[in-house]
Amino acid sequence: MTTADPDGLLAEQLLRFTRRVHRIQKRHIEQCGLGVTPAQSRLLRTLAHYGSPPRMADLAERLEVVPRAVTSLVDALEEGGRVRRVPDPTNRRVIRIELTDDGLKALRELRGARRSAAREILAPLTEDQREVFGALLDTLIDGAPVPGC
Repeated sequence: MTTADPDGLLAEQLLRFTRRVHRIQKRHIEQCGLGVTPAQSRLLRTLAHYGSPPRMADLAERLEVVPRAVTSLVDALEEGGRVRRVPDPTNRRVIRIELTDDGLKALRELRGARRSAAREILAPLTEDQREVFGALLDTLIDGAPVPGC
């Protein structure tokens, strides 16, 4: 006799859901016609969170990737005019990465694509279900229990 494995089922559902989210987001990003990959989009979003241009090592750490991966992403985004390498004002050996005006414009378009993807993903849920889902996601992200759940 086999016993039910609720954690196994949840793990499979979570995997299927995250794949669906990635697939839909990728399609929406491609539809906006910017020629930006999901990884490049993530780097642009990460850059936007810094108050001043970060070093590549800072980006690698924040993105949890090896520095070489950041170099490839920056190379492609720089070629597209979305970021630029700038010298550090206090240490000429250090190079920092900053968003260009085209990069900021691309970020706005990418945000729209992500919102559109979220609307598609969340379409089957009622407003009440979305509220509960948001609270549950906060709990999973923060690791804190949701009051009343």
